[in-house]
Amino acid sequence: MSVINPDFVEEMKLFGEDIALACFNCGTCAAICPLIADHFPRKMIRYIQIGARDRIMDQAQDLWKCLHCGLCTQTCPRGANPGEIILSLKRYVVENWRRS
Repeated sequence: MSVINPDFVEEMKLFGEDIALACFNCGTCAAICPLIADHFPRKMIRYIQIGARDRIMDQAQDLWKCLHCGLCTQTCPRGANPGEIILSLKRYVVENWRRS
């Protein structure tokens, strides 16, 4: 069972990109991503939006599969910059991995 933290999106602002709420989860980023299956990066952005920190930490290894090719950012209809959001999540995971 996931613990939901509604303030998590605010906490993420400390690690970079603060535009995760601009994403409306259309799936364009997941459809264009050449490396990742299973709705990445869409699901990670959704986890930020709903505050599912534990799910991000449980699936943190998936973040390093992203090579930041930029296709998700180029095709995002809302300009949510998914690649930079993933980079911010990497920073978050590295910082919080030390604390666990």
